[in-house]
Amino acid sequence: MIDIDHQINAVSRTVGSRVLDAGEARVITVSQTYPTDVDDLWDACTNPERIPRWFLPISGDLRLGGTYQFDGNAGGTIEKCDPPSSFAATWEYGGEVSWIEVTVSAVGDDKAQFTLEHIAHVDDERWTEFGPGAVGVGWDGGMLGLANYLASGQGLDPQESMEWQISDEGKRFNTLSSTQWRDAAIAAGEDQAAATAAADRTTAAYTATPE
Repeated sequence: MIDIDHQINAVSRTVGSRVLDAGEARVITVSQTYPTDVDDLWDACTNPERIPRWFLPISGDLRLGGTYQFDGNAGGTIEKCDPPSSFAATWEYGGEVSWIEVTVSAVGDDKAQFTLEHIAHVDDERWTEFGPGAVGVGWDGGMLGLANYLASGQGLDPQESMEWQISDEGKRFNTLSSTQWRDAAIAAGEDQAAATAAADRTTAAYTATPE
């Protein structure tokens, strides 16, 4: 059984902004320390044979300048790569382009930290409706998958993963994640009532039972 509370509390979440050439962008950041070394964590995050074991099946040319595609999800171009420390890529989905930046760093002698920043131009209307949890809850699921894989060595079973998402346990995880993103938004200066309303809508979206 997954220790949901432990996993939720193991992740650091922040909300911020960054000025790009095209204007101001929203930035959400997730970070977690794992019981492995930098080389292994880097390989788990960049090896096309290992990525599906904790995230999604992936295809493409995973090198600087190459393109990638996650099955049923985003794709993009790898714009920067500095093994085993960091990479950056576009994140293209639904006709929109955003960016991810991933950093892997050592924590002491026997642990390593994974940090992901997702940078996106999000209009005020959509941000007001769902807040950072719109994508943050999804990234929390990725952090959970990586934690389980590194701890057990066992890969994801796609069918079991889908069933877990709609189970009571999965819904509780997504609810707690959404609440944490609400708190991160408030800590970043968002109005408490507005952040709470956005989180409630995000929670409803992530915990709805498919028809």
